[in-house]
Order: sequence, then structure tokens, then C-alpha cells
Amino acid sequence: MEIKVIEEKENPILNRREVKFVVEHDGPTPSRKSVIDKIAATMNSKVGQVMVDSLRSEFGKRETVGYAKIYESEERAKEVERAYVIARNVPAPAAEAEESG
Repeated sequence: MEIKVIEEKENPILNRREVKFVVEHDGPTPSRKSVIDKIAATMNSKVGQVMVDSLRSEFGKRETVGYAKIYESEERAKEVERAYVIARNVPAPAAEAEESG
């Protein structure tokens, strides 16, 4: 899996960078978690600060186009982002998952 950044913008009002990217992959579309990990490594950030907003694949192509927001801190991400976006992007800790399951 390889990520190429197509466009990157600074958004100083919300303390974040907004990134459009293409993921080239062999086989099935990569998971959101693996994309978040790769973006965090590529963009010199941490996993909790990266919020992948969308991932779109076309049938038969081995690439996925996506849009992500990279915040300066996890706290800022939680202040700005909608609850369902945070839930999709931040994995639940193992202890909480066991209690709710």
C-alpha cells in the first residue's frame, strides 16, 4: 500500500491540515485503520490526530481516493469533529470494548 498526497492545505482557524490523497493497493480496499496509520507516518503526525473523512474506490481500480484532516492535537480534533467521525477514526480501547460487549 502506497499513499500519494494530491493536495495539502493549512486551515489555521481550525488548527489542522486538510489532505487529499490516493492510496495505491493490491487486492481489496485497505481498512480505514491501516490508511490512518500510513497517513500518520507519512505526514509526521500521530494516529489520534488523523481523521479520515472519506475513502472512495471505483470498481476494478487498484486505487482509493480519500480526504483526511490532521489536527495539531487530539483534544482539538475532539472539539471540532462530529461524534460519528471520531467514532469511525479512533479505535475503542480494549477495556471499554470488553465492558460494552
